[in-house]
Amino acid sequence: MVLLHVKRGDESQFLYETNLSISVEQLSLELATIYNGRLKVSRVCSEIEELSKHGTMLPPDMLGLTDEQVEELHLVDEWAETCVPSGGWTSNPDPVGRRNGRQPLEKLQDVLEKAVADARLMISKKQIDQGTVMQQKIVQDALDLLRGAVTIVYPMQLPPHDPIRMEFSNTEDLTGTQASLEVIEPSKLQLWFAGKLMLPDRKLGEIIGSNEKTKIIIKLSKINEGAPGREPVMSDEAKKQLMLQAYRRQEELKKLEQDDDDQYLNSSWSDSCSLKRQVHGLDDVKFKFTK
Repeated sequence: MVLLHVKRGDESQFLYETNLSISVEQLSLELATIYNGRLKVSRVCSEIEELSKHGTMLPPDMLGLTDEQVEELHLVDEWAETCVPSGGWTSNPDPVGRRNGRQPLEKLQDVLEKAVADARLMISKKQIDQGTVMQQKIVQDALDLLRGAVTIVYPMQLPPHDPIRMEFSNTEDLTGTQASLEVIEPSKLQLWFAGKLMLPDRKLGEIIGSNEKTKIIIKLSKINEGAPGREPVMSDEAKKQLMLQAYRRQEELKKLEQDDDDQYLNSSWSDSCSLKRQVHGLDDVKFKFTK
């Protein structure tokens, strides 16, 4: 199997295994599914953290309004009494006015927070350092874990306008958000290898060779973004080691310059009369002075 180290720009994303016979078009679809799926998990985790603090999302016509404005406009959150955390809730108003302020009890907060931590670990970029290969099933398992935790706390489901429920049902609207810029549609995804665009009608083996046991770096980009930057010739760690060696060499040269150049004259091997004294038996003569 060919091991792909997938990057977006200079940022590592995940490892993926495939074969040489796969087409670039199919590979693009699989990588886009995982890449966008990981983004979805991250978005859901962020919203669940807010759900754990401030309860369900307010209706669209009440978002960002103060209590006084809600009273003046005679607006009512019809889902507030329907979507209640199991076991009860405590009041914790949302400072940005997105959620209704009905925070689940502490035990149920722990359920949500543990699910978020586990899901983030499953899709973490740290999996690359451990050599763990990312799969579509792992991303789906992370979403199922989050869905299960939300169902435990809200067995009656969340309001239909809550972004968490919309994410689970794939009806989310990311228009005008930062998240919309991060998502890459499969039809607009381009793959790059060694600074060259991988054409969709070619097989992977035609591009990288016939060796199945190969590890390569694949970079993702959108159409019209241009070619991503090439990989540096030397890694950061190699640069550090090279600079360290240069520093050590510089310090050694400084010490040599500080040494006295004629210091060797005090050594016995530099004495020109040493051999003569040995022949005459005067090599180790000591004098004793008496008064």
